[in-house]
Amino acid sequence: MSSTVLYMSMSLDGFIAGPNERPDNGLGDGGERLHEWCLPGGADDHAAAIGRLRGVNRAIYEDFMSTGAVVAGRGTFEPAGGWGGDHHDGVPIYILSRGPAPTWAAEWPAVHYVSSLAAGVGDAKHAAGDKNVLVHGAGIAQLALTAGLLDELEIHLVPVLMGDGRRLFEHLGVEPRELERVRVLEGEAGVTHLRYRVRR
Repeated sequence: MSSTVLYMSMSLDGFIAGPNERPDNGLGDGGERLHEWCLPGGADDHAAAIGRLRGVNRAIYEDFMSTGAVVAGRGTFEPAGGWGGDHHDGVPIYILSRGPAPTWAAEWPAVHYVSSLAAGVGDAKHAAGDKNVLVHGAGIAQLALTAGLLDELEIHLVPVLMGDGRRLFEHLGVEPRELERVRVLEGEAGVTHLRYRVRR
């Protein structure tokens, strides 16, 4: 059965992007450091960087690339240029939004703008079949977790203290949420991959 899974690189002090995050500086100042584990040698030549992945980090990369559908928020999708209408080898992409798709994204067959997170997650799970649904972005992850729609979290914990920026778990309220640890893997370049299941 399909599960919704958040995959997120995070600093030891809880940040997923550095300060001064904006459309032309999507990861904020210094935020690229959080993704060096999966883009060794830099992101300028994405294919070459992926080709350099080895060991545990390669296995984790292949795991999250084998997703069957993607659910994201508009704030993640649009600044990234909609990933050119194709993310994770053409799987369906569901974008939570209060408004319609912008004209530049309206003709992409894999992209579906939805106004209900629950409906979007349901459609994504159906489309994914027996594969997992990748939850993409901090805002959508917080909404899904609060609504009981997030099944698992894979945190790629990077050994750096950012000091400022955007935190992953900033807007969850005060209610505790219990997690069950599923696995811990030591990756190359100092990253630790932590997998949790959300207890309900």
